[in-house]
Amino acid sequence: MANKLISEMGLPRSTANIFAARNIVTAKDALSLSEFELMEVLDVGLEEVTRAVAHISEISCPPYQTALSVLEQRNQNEYFAGHLPTRLKGLDAALFGGIPFGVVTELVGPAGIGKTQFCLKLALLASLPTSYGGLGGRVIYVDVESKFSSKRMLEMGLSSFPEIFHMEGLAQEMAGRILVLRPASLSEFTESLQQIKVSLLQHNVKLLIIDSMAALASGEYGLGPPKHHPLGWHISFIKSLAECYRIPVVVTNQVRSQSRDEASRYLFQEQSRAETIDPSNFDSHLVAALGIHWAHAVTIRLVLESRSGQRVIKIAKSSISPSMGFYFNITTSGISLLDDEGMEMMGPEANTISCQGHSGIINFDSEVLQ
Repeated sequence: MANKLISEMGLPRSTANIFAARNIVTAKDALSLSEFELMEVLDVGLEEVTRAVAHISEISCPPYQTALSVLEQRNQNEYFAGHLPTRLKGLDAALFGGIPFGVVTELVGPAGIGKTQFCLKLALLASLPTSYGGLGGRVIYVDVESKFSSKRMLEMGLSSFPEIFHMEGLAQEMAGRILVLRPASLSEFTESLQQIKVSLLQHNVKLLIIDSMAALASGEYGLGPPKHHPLGWHISFIKSLAECYRIPVVVTNQVRSQSRDEASRYLFQEQSRAETIDPSNFDSHLVAALGIHWAHAVTIRLVLESRSGQRVIKIAKSSISPSMGFYFNITTSGISLLDDEGMEMMGPEANTISCQGHSGIINFDSEVLQ
């Protein structure tokens, strides 16, 4: 806007000619001078200069917006950007449609809570034909810990969409749309990111899943409180893929023990001035493994946790969604909510990670599903 030409702003011709004759060509040229300086340079009166400056300012400066209009515009942009529905009615409603396109969504939770189960179901849904509510595209699944199971995905498909998976050849066609990468180290993953970028250009990729980012870092740096973040470049690259190609990107993160210093530093939310923070009051002492700097890089964080032996999935971070939690089970069709209404999460409850009564593995049909 600063470089907008004064000759195109609709000033009276005589005034515009004076600006041009004095080599004041753009809005920036005019607005960089005070009114008295313009009076001297243009050799005109204060009233005419004031009218001209007001007109140039109005044309060249963006209009102001109220906080409400900014929020409404942002919500509308999020809504129309597109979503991958999870088919979990309550969660999709809270997320305004499901996993959003163009941003990074993170799943955090202890081992065996159901993160990979969620990822497998999302991969299945993205590969479904559009006529059945899917995205009808390819999926790139980065399987760091070798937990990807074609057998389990087929089981989910047969249970969730029997009319599709009993059609001859369709299950094989959908399985062929899921591309699995298994980098053995962070350096291999770094190299594979360029391959992923090429695949996004050449193929109809609709979803990128990385399970798990924490495992990549822990293989070389451990999961202690990070002094510097080893994945800073990687998350920037992954975010750019989501934004440029307008696809949903889902990453998983593990949990680690929380030090007393970290508890004192971060568990300050919703505290009144009269309250004293006592980290021992919090039952879990668990935090996301990749730390607070990583948390700032993701747009949506879904925490999967256990409360008194019952699994809960909650929205811990979102720019537009409320902090809601939903109890769930794992069935043959994948994750299933027990109640679509959910429960509101307040204060530290929305951000802490509970592991009450969780055995660390999921027993289902005599198999261990993680």
